[in-house]
Amino acid sequence: MQKHSFAGLLAGLGAASIWGGMYVVSKVVLEVIPPFALLSIRLIMGAMALGVVIYFRNKKAAAKAPLTKEFFWKSLLVGFVGYGISLGFQFVGTKLSTASNGSLVTSATPAFVLIFAPFLLGEKTTPRRIIALVISTLGVLAVIDPRNAELSPTLFWGNMSLLSAALTWALYSVLVRKVSQSGDLLTSSAVMLLGGLPSSLAFGLWEINTQGIGTITPGIIGGLLFLGIISTAIAMFLWNYAFAEVPAAVASLTFFAQPVVGTLLGWFFLSETITPLFLAGGALISVGILIATFEK
Repeated sequence: MQKHSFAGLLAGLGAASIWGGMYVVSKVVLEVIPPFALLSIRLIMGAMALGVVIYFRNKKAAAKAPLTKEFFWKSLLVGFVGYGISLGFQFVGTKLSTASNGSLVTSATPAFVLIFAPFLLGEKTTPRRIIALVISTLGVLAVIDPRNAELSPTLFWGNMSLLSAALTWALYSVLVRKVSQSGDLLTSSAVMLLGGLPSSLAFGLWEINTQGIGTITPGIIGGLLFLGIISTAIAMFLWNYAFAEVPAAVASLTFFAQPVVGTLLGWFFLSETITPLFLAGGALISVGILIATFEK
């Protein structure tokens, strides 16, 4: 039996957990700063935070993996797919659809990873990985309860945008593993964040000109620091590290930690109810990840 990188799995779970808990902060900050303007701030802060780490880290480690022009452009393009296209689709989909639909549709991301990985990485789609995906997917469906989804024709384009977000985020994640094999992951992660800026800045400036920005309070500044450094610099690097260390089909299953953490935080801070269905779903997700972790 082969045990996949425990550190890689923990990194993926850590990233998904941070993202699962960031929605409360995002909701507060989005009342003051429009979505694409906020994304631009997050990407700039995240790239700067990783840049500081790169500057002060061991010089020998940096010398082993110099930033070449080819590696820079590959990383920038991958970042554009993830932060320029995918997050853009997610914002549009969230605006045109519903939160419950967003949770349901984006949970398809690991399935799309399973489709992309054989073609882009040459990874085998084993029966064990398919079983793990099915079990984890059943678990996440139990957690988010698809009965809350709305399939109204008026939400069609929003749902299509959310589906595009899931598809492109899966593509981004697989491409991260491919790019990480040819250069330094920390440097690549910083460049990837910059890749999302062209589109986010363009839409962000338009939002500011048409909608404006609300009052910036110390609480909003704290929220921006959390979203820029924790949810972007740290979480994005952890996600990239997971896909660099663990086969894409296995690493993608950690994505399912998001709705679990979000529900637990809702229970802790907002006194929301934890149902038996949620507990069963969390157990299934855990079983699915464990099945995928060990394989022949």
